[in-house]
Amino acid sequence: MALPLLRVDMDDEEIDQIAEKATDAAAFLKAISHEGRLMILCHLVSGEKSVTELEELLSARQAAVSQQLSRLRLEGLVVPRRDGKAIYYRLADDRPKKMLECVYELFCKEDE
Repeated sequence: MALPLLRVDMDDEEIDQIAEKATDAAAFLKAISHEGRLMILCHLVSGEKSVTELEELLSARQAAVSQQLSRLRLEGLVVPRRDGKAIYYRLADDRPKKMLECVYELFCKEDE
C-alpha cells in the first residue's frame, strides 16, 4: 500500500482534510499506546471476553481492567454487552485488529 504524498501545491480544503485525519489517527494511537489497553485488544482479537475473563488473562485487578476498558470504549475501539451481571467486550471494528497485525509484524514476529 502506497502512502499519499503531501504536495506544496495542495489547497486549504485538502490540507484541512489531512489535518482532520491526522487528529483522528493521533487519538487512535494514543488510545492503544498503553500496555494494558494493547493487551486487552490483543485478547479481544480472538473474540468477545467478559471483564472477569480479561482480569484472569491479564492477571490484573478489576479496577485496572475496567479503567482501561472505559478508555477503549470512549475511543470507540470496543463495544460492551451486558448479560445479567456480566459485561462482555468485543472489538468495535477491524481497525484495532489491523493495527495489531502491524505491531505483531514489527515487534513480535520471529525473524524467518
